[in-house]
Amino acid sequence: MLADIQIPFSDFLTKSEQSKIIASIIIIAVLWLLRKILYRVLVRNIKEKKRKYQIGKTINYTISFLGVLVIARIWFDGFQSIATFLGLLSAGLAIALKDPVSNLAGWIYIIWRKPFDLGHRVQIGSFAGDVIDISMFQLSIMEIGNWVDADQHTGRVIHIPNGKVFTEPLANYSQGMQYIWHEVPVHITYESNWEKARDILKNIVIKHAAHHTKEAEKQAAESSKEYLLIALTLNPNVYVSVEDYAIRLTMRYLCNPRKRRSTEQTMWEEVLKAFAQCPDISLAYPTTRFYNNTQEGKPQLGYKQHVFRRATKDGFENL
Repeated sequence: MLADIQIPFSDFLTKSEQSKIIASIIIIAVLWLLRKILYRVLVRNIKEKKRKYQIGKTINYTISFLGVLVIARIWFDGFQSIATFLGLLSAGLAIALKDPVSNLAGWIYIIWRKPFDLGHRVQIGSFAGDVIDISMFQLSIMEIGNWVDADQHTGRVIHIPNGKVFTEPLANYSQGMQYIWHEVPVHITYESNWEKARDILKNIVIKHAAHHTKEAEKQAAESSKEYLLIALTLNPNVYVSVEDYAIRLTMRYLCNPRKRRSTEQTMWEEVLKAFAQCPDISLAYPTTRFYNNTQEGKPQLGYKQHVFRRATKDGFENL
């Protein structure tokens, strides 16, 4: 029946080739209609965005794969099995299309091993952001950082080849414990009451971050079933160190990766308010200071007071 249908360029094509073209067009139309029906039945009524996206992608990939197999079977009927065709096809693709094949292998790895999923915050090489799409050849992330401070979105969408998961370091902010450590350094002058300042900061960091500790411990215990995690202290703390121009008090605490900037702002507001009430605590900043050792040095260290004189008409007088 298909052989009786005439199509343009019939003078250049055999009846067998014309039949194959018509059959291919019919199969594409049927698969397109099937895709529309599946979308209407399975996807349309789903409210959850992530699940809707995943089902839609699965339908697209399944229909495309079936289309390739069926059309290949029509055009390559000389092969005894699809396995032979796929073997020859994959060998040719591996040589001629190295990068696309690598990206396809990366997609299979991502789907199978799940080093990250939609919505996870990741860093691949020098690019970091929230995963918003995973396709067969590339993944898309909403970029964070770069010229924007504190891991907030820049507004750019970056498309990364899937093959990069094999060649670039991959960091997942949202997997495992789902919290990251963050540090806020506070510099005070050497003359300040550093012990009092340390206690103030410790109270602030415990107030805003201690509630994450129990949840983080549960997540770490769960992750230890899959990863070798060394026992760590997850409680917030304040560390003391000395720098060239100040005493450095560092607040270290766990926070949600997406709330790093907001938690730091909240803590800084409380730090500034608390220090404003303490006359014996001053924030430090890089300055140039002239130190007179004879006047400011400790007498116990043996520093002598030098007396400078100048000549007058009556003799000498001390300066």
